[in-house]
Amino acid sequence: MLEGKGVVRETDMEEVMQYHVMELAHQALDAHEVSDCQKIAYFIKQKLDETYGPAWNCVVGNDFGSCITHLCGSFIFFRVEMMEFLVFKDGKDFTESRKEVIRVLQKPGT
Repeated sequence: MLEGKGVVRETDMEEVMQYHVMELAHQALDAHEVSDCQKIAYFIKQKLDETYGPAWNCVVGNDFGSCITHLCGSFIFFRVEMMEFLVFKDGKDFTESRKEVIRVLQKPGT
C-alpha cells in the first residue's frame, strides 16, 4: 500500500464520504498493481455504486485533464503519493435513462 495520506485538492463532499472514498483508494492500491490505473478506478467505482447507488465515475493516474458535470456533494479530487484520483457522481439518473431508451426502441402501439 502507498503509505502516504490522501491530500484533498478540491471537494464538495461531506467529510465522512471523503474519508470513505480515500479509504477505498487505499484498498484499491492494496488489491491492484499501482501501474494498473484502470483496475484501481474500476474497484473504486464499483464500491461507490454499491454503497451510494449508480452513476459514479473514477479517474486515476498522474497526468490527466478533465472537464466534468457532477451532482452537488459528490466530487472529490485528491492525491495519494504520486497518484491522483478524480471521483464524482454523474448528474444523470441512469435507471430512468434506461427506461427512456426502452420506450424509444418500442414501436408505437406495442
